[in-house]
Amino acid sequence: ALRRLNNCLLVPSFSQVSLSIPDFENGIMKFKQKTKDALPGSDWNPVYQTPGLPPEWADVVIVGGGVVGWSIAYWLKKKEKIRNTLRVVVVEKDPTYSKASTALSVGGIRQQFSLPENIHLSLDSACFLRNIKENLSVINKDPVDIQFNPSGYLFLASDEGSAALEENYHIQRREGAKVMLLTPQQLQKKFPWINIDGVAVASFGLENEGWFDPWMLLNAFRNKALSMGIHHCYGEVTGLKHSVQEVEANDGSTVTFKRIHHVHVQMPDSLEYQPVECSLVVNAAGAWSAKVAEMIGIGSGPEGTLAGTKLPVEPRKRYVYVFNCPNGPGLDCPLFIDNKGAYFRREGLGGNYVGGISPTEEDEPDPSDLEVDYDFFQEKVWPHLAHRVPAFQTLKVKSAWAGYYDYNTFDQNAIIGVHPLVPNFYFATGFSGHGLQQSPAVGRAIAELIVDGKFQTLDLSAFDFLRFYTDTKVLEKNIV
Repeated sequence: ALRRLNNCLLVPSFSQVSLSIPDFENGIMKFKQKTKDALPGSDWNPVYQTPGLPPEWADVVIVGGGVVGWSIAYWLKKKEKIRNTLRVVVVEKDPTYSKASTALSVGGIRQQFSLPENIHLSLDSACFLRNIKENLSVINKDPVDIQFNPSGYLFLASDEGSAALEENYHIQRREGAKVMLLTPQQLQKKFPWINIDGVAVASFGLENEGWFDPWMLLNAFRNKALSMGIHHCYGEVTGLKHSVQEVEANDGSTVTFKRIHHVHVQMPDSLEYQPVECSLVVNAAGAWSAKVAEMIGIGSGPEGTLAGTKLPVEPRKRYVYVFNCPNGPGLDCPLFIDNKGAYFRREGLGGNYVGGISPTEEDEPDPSDLEVDYDFFQEKVWPHLAHRVPAFQTLKVKSAWAGYYDYNTFDQNAIIGVHPLVPNFYFATGFSGHGLQQSPAVGRAIAELIVDGKFQTLDLSAFDFLRFYTDTKVLEKNIV
């Protein structure tokens, strides 16, 4: 209690009051509320906690301060019916975001998927982004601008892949996505810089597709959530204190349920940790979410049982290369995906582009660091780009970076929902490269599960954890 009081300002000394500790704390809360009511629209707070340190308790602890974590935090406060009735804490271990998947993303958004769930996640997210100034603007701050480039996605298919692309197109149109098919001749007329050799058909997004600045979206969610009363702390979650309850099933077997009571947050550059008492935890730790799941014993049970089913998420390193080509595609350049998997998009107006390719299983790089392999571009990326865009035969690589996918090794799709044996442990991870573009809709879905007890807007039950135990894959055919 003393430590909590020392974190406050404008607090009278104990010699000035004769209240019990609970009464004293209630008085502080009333004082804090009065000051907020007196200053509508202001984020000034005369009674605040030391920035960066976790509180002693919260209703919800979100592990991971990337765009998915902050989206969840925003939507939880958005659904709050009475101000300050829900205390939410976002824990981020890397305050610089130097290794965060969000900041290192290419920033694309598309509806050209094969699964209706993925199509609607991105459609709803695109709708949110179209109205981002209304959704995420903060009083007395500059208007939100994520620098969206609505240039569309362009997928190419050879004879071998044409049937799948056309099937995806019909699914996308049925679910409301604005997409068109192009013959090779139509493709060359629309984009004369493309070599159509070996192209049987192409699919082009007409609305709600393109790319934006990932860092801008992250900060927009973060600033809005903080203005709504979200608590933010820097540190690494190192443990989940829980209780265990054994229940006898109908067949006479024993089922073990767990419930999290405290999250241990270790301070940066320190051996000390702060236990945060909480009601539930959301695992939005991205590429490191399996490590968080292991803290509660997920996957540690007998093999072949639900308790022994692991969270199949691991970090996968992906390279993004920046190259220059003055004679390359101009302002009409979409986010281009070749039938071999190589991709690129325009970066600004100075003849610069970013691009890459997802490696095969045999070529997967070591994820222990974020070093870039420039030979990978020369051997695996550039030949495809130079063949498809003749102007790229003279391109010059300027720089590169590497980032992490929270790669779902089971079916490369999101994991959204609660764990069956830990009823206050939620997942929002495993997006395998789709997390940024789907973050607005995913945040709302998790908030609905927590506040309403079920999905309200989109039915995402196909993405639950139970599918790993039942071996039910939810396969997405259109993976980049």
